[in-house]
Amino acid sequence: MARRHYHYEVDEGERATTRVQLEMPPQAMARLQKLKDRTEAASYAEVIRNAVRLYEALVEEHEKGSEFSLKRADGEVVQYKIFV
Repeated sequence: MARRHYHYEVDEGERATTRVQLEMPPQAMARLQKLKDRTEAASYAEVIRNAVRLYEALVEEHEKGSEFSLKRADGEVVQYKIFV
């Protein structure tokens, strides 16, 4: 099992930020790199911030009882199970 190290630093500048240092297995890092390239994100941090925002929105909708579905390019609608 991969070890996880979390390192937090708070910068008390104009807006406070927290630095998080992650150790990721090679496969996860490759997926992160691919997402960065596909979305033309400026940094890994941008990809992760966007992912957290999306995940937060999905969790909020799930808590309200929402169900998720996808409409494919051919018009087919399929249920999408995110939280099982």
